Amino acid sequence: MKCSKYYRLKHLAVLVGLFCGVSGNDTFAEDAVEFNTQFLDVRSSENYDLSRFSRKGYVLPGQYNLQVIINTGRLPDNYDINWYPKEDDPDDSYACLSPDLVSRLGIKPELSDHFIWIKDGACLKPDQLKDMHVDADMSQTALRIAIPQAYLEYSDENWEPPARWDEGISGILFDYNINASHEHDENDGGNDRDLSGNGTMGANVGPWRLRADWQADYQRQDDETTRNWDWSRYYAYRALPKWGAQLLLGGTSLLSDIFDTFNYAGVSVNSDDQMLPPNLRGYAPDIAGVARTNAKVVVTQQGRVLYEKQVPAGPFRIQDINQSVSGDLHVRIEEQDGQVQEYDVSTASVPFLTRTNQVRFKTTVGRPQDWDHQMAGEMFGAGEASWGVADGWSLYGGGIGEQNYQAVALGIGRDMAALGAISFDVTRSHAHITADSDDENLQGNSYRISYSKDYDELHSRISFAGYRFSEENFMTMNDYLDAQDDEHFRSGKDKEMFTVNYNQNVIDLGINVFLNWSRRSYWDRSDENNYNIMVSKYFDLGRVKNISLSLNGFRNEYDDETDDGFYLSVSIPWGESGALTYNGSFNHDDHSNRVGYNQRVDDRNSYQVSVGDSQSDKSADGYFRHTGDYTDVDLNASYLENAYSSVGISMEGGATLTAQGGALHRVSIPGGSRLMIDASGQPDVPVGGYNTPVYTNAFGMAIIPDINDYYRNDIKIDIKNLPDNAEATQSTAQITLTEGAIGYRKFDIIRGEKAVATLRLSDGKYPPFGAEVMNMNQQQVGLVDDNGSVYLAGVNPGESMQVNWNGSQHCLITLPDPLPKDLFNNLLLPCSSEKKLTTPVTHKVIPAIQQQTQHVIPKSEHEDFSGIPDASINSGKNT
Repeated sequence: MKCSKYYRLKHLAVLVGLFCGVSGNDTFAEDAVEFNTQFLDVRSSENYDLSRFSRKGYVLPGQYNLQVIINTGRLPDNYDINWYPKEDDPDDSYACLSPDLVSRLGIKPELSDHFIWIKDGACLKPDQLKDMHVDADMSQTALRIAIPQAYLEYSDENWEPPARWDEGISGILFDYNINASHEHDENDGGNDRDLSGNGTMGANVGPWRLRADWQADYQRQDDETTRNWDWSRYYAYRALPKWGAQLLLGGTSLLSDIFDTFNYAGVSVNSDDQMLPPNLRGYAPDIAGVARTNAKVVVTQQGRVLYEKQVPAGPFRIQDINQSVSGDLHVRIEEQDGQVQEYDVSTASVPFLTRTNQVRFKTTVGRPQDWDHQMAGEMFGAGEASWGVADGWSLYGGGIGEQNYQAVALGIGRDMAALGAISFDVTRSHAHITADSDDENLQGNSYRISYSKDYDELHSRISFAGYRFSEENFMTMNDYLDAQDDEHFRSGKDKEMFTVNYNQNVIDLGINVFLNWSRRSYWDRSDENNYNIMVSKYFDLGRVKNISLSLNGFRNEYDDETDDGFYLSVSIPWGESGALTYNGSFNHDDHSNRVGYNQRVDDRNSYQVSVGDSQSDKSADGYFRHTGDYTDVDLNASYLENAYSSVGISMEGGATLTAQGGALHRVSIPGGSRLMIDASGQPDVPVGGYNTPVYTNAFGMAIIPDINDYYRNDIKIDIKNLPDNAEATQSTAQITLTEGAIGYRKFDIIRGEKAVATLRLSDGKYPPFGAEVMNMNQQQVGLVDDNGSVYLAGVNPGESMQVNWNGSQHCLITLPDPLPKDLFNNLLLPCSSEKKLTTPVTHKVIPAIQQQTQHVIPKSEHEDFSGIPDASINSGKNT
């Protein structure tokens, strides 16, 4: 016999429902309410425990484990809240708000610093802030705190103030991204093998994040082998919430909104955009391109791999590179037929505009490094700041200085609200070049204007548009370092640069347009133009719905080479989750046509196959993707007639280990924040809220990767797909993590069978109506009915459970070992008071919104739920 997963006490539900209906009437706001208990089938009028329902708003003194709701949001953790009788009214009570709880409410410091505390500093004195209300909502297991917005720090629907940020727990991690391929030459029989990877090793100790990034490559071509392993950087960082900044030690790249980036080893303290509410954060890089075949896309900066991924043939768009990255990125597309596309992408954005009366800053001290991590140049210092002057105006500027190189910048920005944001700045540099036999002093200026705007009414966005002109003698720090080192000198002194990112949705026509375009000219080499324009449309054709048409035009110029072309893609739905596809690729050298089929098998698996014909050869491709709990796997295979055949695999995942436990998991952002879920040792518990759900491992642990930093994350257990022997007393949780944190949330999972039992005291009576049955973990597993019957969850052979009423433990029941086969045949359990647990009793009330985690007592031969008499409730007297 299987019960549906809902719980309902037949008489208690009626009582609570009637009481809540009456308590909503202001007439009874201050009056006690008594229940007519004559309708209850009890042997004694004293055999009930309804004290918690007898007065509107009254909470029986004691300790209650509750969630805390502040206005419309709630804190991620439950709190043990103590209720005490009021000194001036013993028949009333108040909630004790502890200093830790008050610190998480987000009240402005100028108010909280003057709070008065009672109970030896353990409780906030009530009624100190006008119009602040603290009320218990036991039907929702909640403490509701209403605070006027004027008393609170800045708030956002998905953002929490710093008081509620979670540094996570200590632990170690290892994240990896591995790509392997094998290619066979059909002409000479040669074989090429390639194995590459990158990732992050690290440890979290309190608020500190210790990290080491690695990248490796192994290639074997016939009898020639090359291999490389590189620790690309070592660094440590932590959040400084009071400053809205991050402290970083070690090797990294200069993070600047004014100056060009370069590698260095040192220390920095930077205002962190991620700590701002989402609508005040900066621009994240957006990279688009087209792969003509199954290909590997590698994004690097200053020689360090930021992103490496195998992609199927067709357009791709990378939007998950960390927004803290600044400067130029190099994109390399390695096709399986040996062709390589390369181009640069600028991540430039509107310099950091600042809210009125606020100051944001970035400071750095260190020594430059070259691409091989060797020290270059002398010690330098850099600093920049932005001041919100008034009415959307910001003044910003900064400087960078080394023994033989200095640069200063000054700019002004304006947030024009409906017209967007614009800024203009000038940077002047002075460099003393000593590499040549003749010393040389060079001075020059660089001018820049930037613009960004969301046009909501037009459903369009210019995420960035900018123009920069640099005089011939102007030098960035990178230019200066190159000029000092003749052996590693790289040409490419910038003259002009124009870049724009634009996105447009034409909703009425079902068309989306995305444009990424940059043009760069140099003083010492030829110009470069790079663009990618994507136009897509969904439409219906007769009975065929949601046909997709996509057009891509692109040009990539790099190192005096040009690669341009045009790509056409059509997708026609076929079946429930499949589609027939046509792809055409055209350029000045060749064109190809390809037809295929792709299928989404389920939430975790998808594949696509295709065959093609070009001017020279015929080809076939296959691609399969699996999203796993422990790793993401991509498999691909390709064949080109009279040329080559190849296979490849990509694996992306990680491992996290803490004192609470550990798990393997998938990951997209190496070294990023993650959340550890502890399901009380219960395996196969599905945890959702982010992309594809994950399942707990054999030890009841799971890791949800790629948690957003400084952003309220909602996590939930999929209670509909719990194992049959598991019940969740809590199904949702929230957390806001600092960058790189290992978050931890434990869900109380009741493990065991279900049973219907009757409890008897030593004198033959029943425990009172409403008494709670708790297991050894202080989880409520049942409530006693008026005739001593109880529906129990989490039943295990030989387990003992305590029965509580009136706020304390009264007796203990012990389940038989072995359990009977029919657990719904009204099992008789004596409740002995001779043996008691020493664990203090905490009220744990299961809210109505979480009763879906419990079970309904079915209407069966065991009990008839019909014919429950009405109850009368009156103010101040029995009826």
